[in-house]
Amino acid sequence: MTARILVVDDIEANVKLLEAKLSAEYFDVLTATDGPTALALAAAEKPDIILLDVMMPGMDGFEVCRRLKDDPLTRHIPVVLVTALDGRADRIAGLEAGADEFITKPIDDLIMFSRVRNLTRLKLVIDELRDREASGRRIGVIAGAAARLAGVGGRVLIVDDNERQAQRIHTELSVEHRPLVEPDPEKAHLTARGPVDLVIVNLMARNFDGLRFAANLRSDEATRQAPILAIYDPDERARAVKALDLGVNDLLAKPIDPLELAARVRTQIKRKRYTDFLRNNLDNSLELAVTDQLTGLHNRRYMTGQLDALTQRAVRGGAPVAALLIDIDHFKKINDGFGHDVGDEVLCEFGLRLASNVRAIDLPCRYGGEEFVILMPDTALADAERIADRIRRNVGGSPFRVAAGSELLTVTISIGVAATLGEGDTPEALLKRADQALYEAKASGRNRVISHAA
Repeated sequence: MTARILVVDDIEANVKLLEAKLSAEYFDVLTATDGPTALALAAAEKPDIILLDVMMPGMDGFEVCRRLKDDPLTRHIPVVLVTALDGRADRIAGLEAGADEFITKPIDDLIMFSRVRNLTRLKLVIDELRDREASGRRIGVIAGAAARLAGVGGRVLIVDDNERQAQRIHTELSVEHRPLVEPDPEKAHLTARGPVDLVIVNLMARNFDGLRFAANLRSDEATRQAPILAIYDPDERARAVKALDLGVNDLLAKPIDPLELAARVRTQIKRKRYTDFLRNNLDNSLELAVTDQLTGLHNRRYMTGQLDALTQRAVRGGAPVAALLIDIDHFKKINDGFGHDVGDEVLCEFGLRLASNVRAIDLPCRYGGEEFVILMPDTALADAERIADRIRRNVGGSPFRVAAGSELLTVTISIGVAATLGEGDTPEALLKRADQALYEAKASGRNRVISHAA
């Protein structure tokens, strides 16, 4: 997996060395030798990963990282801090500055490439979600709502058969989070299917294979998106690389430093909440794109797509499809006499009654204004006519309580019913027959059901 990588280091020899190594692995490399240039390049070029040296004159790597993460244009770009410093304070300072990874010199090429590829996979997912969310905002189906994206208060599952180590991790995380220890991998897998913000797994467990457990989480659709933080022994280099290749999000070396543990957990939970926010916005945008905002029923766009598919299946020998075209009688008088707010209340109440009087497989839709359509798969004309009359009686038999309950309105509806005729029929012809039947129902006095057989 290739990516565009921005390498930032004030020492030109280091830049050239990293550029050569990454280019040999078919990465596209950009370079900068100071903080301000790096910030400008990141904003202009939008690289996939930034490898950032800590020790630079003027603006050091910590400050560059903080500014990258504070800028909405660059905060989603993963940052890997690279430094000769390997002290505890420097690792934690880097993570607190927002860095996604921390690599010490001399750089282990295999570990670096694995981390870069792992972060690239993550960024591809986030970029896709961000693009879709941006599309939703452009067409107006996603509002710019804020989300709670803090990295604290998460539910953390600790999968470790080392009781002493697991308890120590539990104690440290209890200050900010809601940790749970589960030494049994099968039970842990079931628990991970619930609302879990992070899974911490011990790769050196004695009674189960930590790598196998991580692989099982990634192969299960229900747990595929759960972030994994793996505890490893620095001497087990191959195991750490394999963990990253399997999709483990982050590594924590033994002996475990409490502050580094807290920082890495906070980072992973914050990232998960960001991706969850993007996914939820995407789900909401899809829902809004096919839903009528006033009544909560499907809209005309969704109805058209479903009707095309159902009609095609019916004309090819499948079960018939019926369509009910419904009009609220004298709706203009309601708007004129009581106001549009009351008219909207009538539409909302009618939508509720419509949805509660059809089968689960039926599709009630708002067609436009006071007109509604119900698509009824696997339904013959006579059955559809019977259901239509039940809906008519339900609406007309119970007054609508509107204007905060101060008014009771008797509302009636007229319904035109049609069903597919077999080979040669089309969605347009089906709706036209239903519309003709509706016209007849209105012309003959309203508050009635008329079917059109051919």
